[in-house]
Amino acid sequence: MREFRVETDSMGEVKVPADALYGAQTQRAVENFPISGLRIPRRLIRALGLVKRAWAEVNRDAGDLDPHLAEAVAEAADEVARGDHDAQFVVDVFQTGSGTSSNMNANEVIANRAIQLLGGTVGSKAPVHPNDHVNRGQSSNDIVPTAIHLAVLEALEQELIPALEDLAAALERKATAFDPVVKIGRTHLQDAVPIRLGQEFSGYAAQARKGVERLRACEPRLCELALGGTAVGTGLNAPPGLPERVIARLAETTGLPLRQNSNLFEALASKDALVEASGAVRTVAVSLSKVAQDIRWLGSGPRCGLGEIRLPDLQPGSSIMPGKVNPVLAEMLLMVCAQVQGNDLALVLGGQGGHFELNTMMPLMAHDLLQSVSLLARGAEVFAARCVEGLKADPARCGEMVERSLAMVTALAPRIGYDDAAALAKEAYATGRTIRDLAREKKLLPDAELEKLLDPRGMTGR
Repeated sequence: MREFRVETDSMGEVKVPADALYGAQTQRAVENFPISGLRIPRRLIRALGLVKRAWAEVNRDAGDLDPHLAEAVAEAADEVARGDHDAQFVVDVFQTGSGTSSNMNANEVIANRAIQLLGGTVGSKAPVHPNDHVNRGQSSNDIVPTAIHLAVLEALEQELIPALEDLAAALERKATAFDPVVKIGRTHLQDAVPIRLGQEFSGYAAQARKGVERLRACEPRLCELALGGTAVGTGLNAPPGLPERVIARLAETTGLPLRQNSNLFEALASKDALVEASGAVRTVAVSLSKVAQDIRWLGSGPRCGLGEIRLPDLQPGSSIMPGKVNPVLAEMLLMVCAQVQGNDLALVLGGQGGHFELNTMMPLMAHDLLQSVSLLARGAEVFAARCVEGLKADPARCGEMVERSLAMVTALAPRIGYDDAAALAKEAYATGRTIRDLAREKKLLPDAELEKLLDPRGMTGR
């Protein structure tokens, strides 16, 4: 049977699990929000630990916190940042909209762990108090948005951007390998003029590269931190100059070009930077959806579809049809992209939750944006390694479809006129013959000129 200890807060007594590092306010949140079972993400816990450690060190250096206590708080916060106490972060994502419950969860865990390090009794609030010492100079209202920005920046730089760069490189290698292969282009899902398979893949690679550019373009706003605004943006109880010193320490620790937001009222009341970042992530998801869909269609078949490329055989595709293999990696990525786009809507609605001096949708926004970044990063990584790298072209199939295409007549139009070219295409369609055969039979142009104009590679430019 689980044992409990009794703690007190401003509302009275609370039973807390005896082995827990969290305290009364966290326990109240656990009881008040039995909603989803979802917890705040690891990256956000890390960011909270980094911020609390930096504040403890700056408070110590400023003479606002006893050095003995500050060292214990900083060590405990460092353990939180490393992930040593993730199991102690028990508050549901769907909680108070400021994230106060998660901030107090961090304060209590760090305080109690510091008490342990100093040889005291967990839950006693002595010699380390979660509010007076760990949260000194801070408010949930500026700590939580600061931690969210840090977490998202690190997730972009360490997960999604590297994954997109790897995917772009894989697609560029295929673009080079596939450059000799001429295939039919398609517009409106109908035959169009020829294109090289390598050119098609170069477009996919460019989408991934531009995704990186879009993510990096939103990072300057994420680097602007709310720290120092405390409750409503005025900075009450934050000693002048200390928040800037905390930010400098965080910049040194993370290697990110962090700075204080030039308007702390905007930093607390709005979450436009998160909405912007989510929009960039969503755009990447839309790009990768196009790439995944195209590759899925180009590999359709293997005999009764387009079949211009061959996808890697990864697993049996049917419980009833022997030998069937499905484009499972493309389908995985499409589902990831759908989830990311759904999360973006939640971010948009969350961004509208900034009423007067505070946004009250922050835990949801943090969870969904960090989930989007991680899902998209992992999806892109696996898609590149297990799908793109294994793609092969089918030059014979591509050549056959080019030759049969009615769009080949486009190259003749400048010489024989648009109307005559259209008539030739209609006759080819009606008879099942190729443009080349009919044009040769009708002697529309000298054979040498005809062959030059109908050379598929020559139609694809440089």
